[in-house]
Amino acid sequence: MEPGSRTARKFTFPSAITVLAAVTLAVWLLAFLIPSGQYERNADGAPVEGTYQRVDSGQSLTDRFDDLFLAPVNGLYGIQDAGSGEVGPDFSGELYGSAGVFLFVLAIGAFITVVLATGALDRGISRLAHRLRRRGTLLIAGIMGIFSLLGTVEGWAEETLGFYGLIVPLMLALGYDRMVATGTIILGSGVGVLCSTVNPFATGVASSAAGISLGDGIVLRAAMWLVLTAVTIAYVARYASRVRRDPARSLSGFLPGDREQAAEAAGEPPGLTGTHRAVLVVVALVFAFMIFSVVPWSSALTGDADAEPYGFELGWSFPHLAALFLAAAVLVGLVARMGEQRLSATLVQGAGDFISPGLVIVLARGVTVIMNNAQVTDTVLHSVESAVRGTSSALFAVIVFVVNLPLAFLIPSSSGHATLSMPILAPLADFAGVSRAVVVTAWQSASGWMNLWVPTTAVTIGGVALAKVGYNRYLRFAAPLLAVLAVLICGFLALGAALS
Repeated sequence: MEPGSRTARKFTFPSAITVLAAVTLAVWLLAFLIPSGQYERNADGAPVEGTYQRVDSGQSLTDRFDDLFLAPVNGLYGIQDAGSGEVGPDFSGELYGSAGVFLFVLAIGAFITVVLATGALDRGISRLAHRLRRRGTLLIAGIMGIFSLLGTVEGWAEETLGFYGLIVPLMLALGYDRMVATGTIILGSGVGVLCSTVNPFATGVASSAAGISLGDGIVLRAAMWLVLTAVTIAYVARYASRVRRDPARSLSGFLPGDREQAAEAAGEPPGLTGTHRAVLVVVALVFAFMIFSVVPWSSALTGDADAEPYGFELGWSFPHLAALFLAAAVLVGLVARMGEQRLSATLVQGAGDFISPGLVIVLARGVTVIMNNAQVTDTVLHSVESAVRGTSSALFAVIVFVVNLPLAFLIPSSSGHATLSMPILAPLADFAGVSRAVVVTAWQSASGWMNLWVPTTAVTIGGVALAKVGYNRYLRFAAPLLAVLAVLICGFLALGAALS
């Protein structure tokens, strides 16, 4: 190599685990500078406004190093001492770590992997696309509607990367361009995740960190999902119709051989077998039962948050849901006749594939343990208490949405972002007189909105690469919709805060 000729190294944004490791160290160092303090707590454990006072944490330098060293351990199964409030693996008291959420993530990972291994979901979507191939607008609406539904109930996102090979040539065969296929996939699943109703990786983790039920706020989120999904489908369908009438108005253009490739790939996919249909029925029933089990029906139907639960309400949380998805994964394997060896291997593989988001949750929880033991969490709350006091509930909800936008860029993992930010945001909602469920909705809306376009997510950057669409052109295509969605989100949040 000649002197001075160096190969340019392209910057790659670090993974969520690396970002959280850096955040852990930064927070640990800042805890030396931030004074310790605490609020008085009410019977529910929420801080009482106006009761903050400085205290001595009593931690030695050795204690602080021990907290840093044990942060991941405490993030998983740290126990909070009932007397001192300190968190550690050897105390007696309530579980502070995220072991329940961690196991739940592994369980649903095993379930999703088993379902995908049966081929039923891929086959079902392929059949739907082929059946609607002559009705372009209905096809777009059908695919986006299914992807959005899967996004809102189980965080369907990375799984969509496997559908570009089917949907891109299909859209080209119908006279559309590659941007239509890209928007159908990314925006379809993305708007569902943005408006997550019971998505365990977003709403579930955030609700757990905020100390509320997964079903709290589901009415507002369901209304958002219906409206924002309809708007997104209309936006993509309108662009598709325009390109079909005048291909010169395409934002992505057409590559050589697009038409020929589309014609070759437009054959009829294999039909659904009886086993496939049975698996799809089981999957639908499992998610329907999950929604039923977590929704506080008395509060949802009466509008009274303190209403007496009905006799049929289950009020399930993460331990029950983890057991549900483990049992459902086995049931799907039995229905699909996978055999003991293949089913066992697929369960292990699925849990292993979801270790990464599980570790992200654990690391993020470890950060909050460091803040808790140094007694700086309440000091951070107190620093913004005056700003929140007197703020209208509607404005507060919108501020939470805006504040979380840059955090969503730095921490693309929704579960890690939730676990890190909710211990601060949830008590702030108490000060502002806003339901914690609204804060969860504001947070997930920010995370979902950013993940529709930021280049740090595999769904977006991988999707445009698979569709062979320039990222800059995708941004130009999505920008007007992003602006509309942001306005709608703020409107829903303001409404939700006012009603709460």
